[in-house]
Amino acid sequence: MDQLKLSALDADDLSVISAAIQDALVAVRDCAHFKDERRFVLLLNRFRWEADPTVDSPYSRTHSALVFNEVRAVRHHNIPLENPDRMLELLAVSLDYKGENDRSVTLRFAADRAIRLEIDRLACHLGDVGEPWATPWKPAHPVE
Repeated sequence: MDQLKLSALDADDLSVISAAIQDALVAVRDCAHFKDERRFVLLLNRFRWEADPTVDSPYSRTHSALVFNEVRAVRHHNIPLENPDRMLELLAVSLDYKGENDRSVTLRFAADRAIRLEIDRLACHLGDVGEPWATPWKPAHPVE
């Protein structure tokens, strides 16, 4: 199986990563800020949107690491830090650029949850880890 490996240095790159990780599941405990290294890491259970559904099983997931470098600060909105086993559903990742020294990345989760990373510049990497496994479920979103 091909493992996905992507890097993002601008908003267009990040939109590709956002599409690849849409509907990924992540435990609160698997979101970590390494302050001394200025790094933020998420270990994801990623739905493989890019997989060919006619090969093997129609749907599959894999473990992936999403890494952001040059992180100055991390802000949480409605993230249940007191419940490390809580699973979060990642919906999208976006770059917010308000000026030369005012950049941030927002990770948006279901249930009105978010993590904002204040960054010096965008330096993001996504890489699959291990082998994918079959799943009978394809993520779906209600039409509003």
